[in-house]
Amino acid sequence: MSERPESDAQREAALRPLVELWTQSVEQSLRSPAFLQAMSRHLELLARGKRQLDQLSGPSRQAAEAERPAALRPAQEPAEQLLRQMAAKLERIEQRLAAIESRLPLLDERHATSWRNWERFWKPPPAGDIVAPLPLANSQRDPLPGATAADVVFQEHTLRVLRYQRAEPARWCEPVLICFALVNRPYIMDLQADRSVVRRLLDRGFDVYLIDWGVPAAADHALGLADYVCGFLPRVVDFVRQHSDAPRINLLGYCMGGTLATMFTALHPDPVRNLILMAAPIDFAGHDGLLNLWTNEKYFDVDALIDAYGNCPGEFLQACFQLMKPVQNFVEKYQTFYERMHDDRFLENFFAMERWGNDSIPVAGETFRQFVKWLYQQNQLVRGQLELGGRRVELSRIECPLLLLAADFDHLVPTSSTLALARHTGSRDVHQLLVDAGHIGLAVSSKAHRTLWPAAADWIATRSSPKAP
Repeated sequence: MSERPESDAQREAALRPLVELWTQSVEQSLRSPAFLQAMSRHLELLARGKRQLDQLSGPSRQAAEAERPAALRPAQEPAEQLLRQMAAKLERIEQRLAAIESRLPLLDERHATSWRNWERFWKPPPAGDIVAPLPLANSQRDPLPGATAADVVFQEHTLRVLRYQRAEPARWCEPVLICFALVNRPYIMDLQADRSVVRRLLDRGFDVYLIDWGVPAAADHALGLADYVCGFLPRVVDFVRQHSDAPRINLLGYCMGGTLATMFTALHPDPVRNLILMAAPIDFAGHDGLLNLWTNEKYFDVDALIDAYGNCPGEFLQACFQLMKPVQNFVEKYQTFYERMHDDRFLENFFAMERWGNDSIPVAGETFRQFVKWLYQQNQLVRGQLELGGRRVELSRIECPLLLLAADFDHLVPTSSTLALARHTGSRDVHQLLVDAGHIGLAVSSKAHRTLWPAAADWIATRSSPKAP
């Protein structure tokens, strides 16, 4: 059974205005001076506590971890009070759902199917069952999860370059190299066969390569933006050009990876035939996005955080991203899950997204520090003030065709931030494609794959060189 009951759709339509009103109210709270001050104080305490724990060892450290100093409790109360309020709202929703469930027949086919699906996805298989539990995705020994077979063709330090397998020879001389963000893992680009950016590009006749940056170790904390933009990226691009026997490449960057790709193209314009950016933050002015507000130097002491932790913890980043949309991430998502547990296809999509969303990784400390200071706080890229590897990053040097992909409801990167690049480059061939989706939906939503990606793949193809028959 896969179709959604009409009553579910009617209930969602009735609740939508309430959810939107609640969302607006919560976002106002997340922008309020009271919240910003509480957040700032909480981050200060996290950094201080980490430094204090690092000074301890053995039983002393265990005791400190077990009992928080009483003097710190009053300063943490605002943040804890907000969490208690959110927990209380969640509890009321759970009670409501339990009341609804108690009035439903326990053994009807819909609920029987739901619980069979729940067991299939979450409960361990019985002894001797051939079904294995999902592997940990962030293990460097494991292949990168995804729908499409790929070969590791290049490795340096923690990064790997994957080349996706094709059944037939590529039709275009220039391959597509995907430069993903340093945050999260890149298999969102190939999450499922029918929601795979990689598959769309392969089907259009391109050779496709992808950079898996890997997981930085504690010793990598000193890696900065120049190490990625002036070191790793040029070597990867040179390798892909040699491996594909192509003088130039199509460079596709997603989110922070798009920012890195833009910096690289400004410094090394010759090897890039076309530059394609997906929800890439370029202009960091204004407070349209919560991240722009939260990273303001008045509230976020990035030096204290990185000096204490070395690398920026993945758990910290994941918590920040989830807190930006608490109604959707902590309430609406699970209510929808409860209502659609009977739907096999929904569950496959849900657990694929949950696996990727919870596969958080750290960011090299110095890179995170520089990204926050130089871009979020000082907006050096569009101001022409950014220098990497002893060279100024001049966006006007980007003269190749430029495709800007953005999502109308992107809560991480405002659409205006990505589209602003058109005003700063020397390109005379700039095209924009927008989709009615969010930041992640740009890569995985059915609407994006139905409308945006066929058009994007065609745009790249018309600006690439066909191979001789």
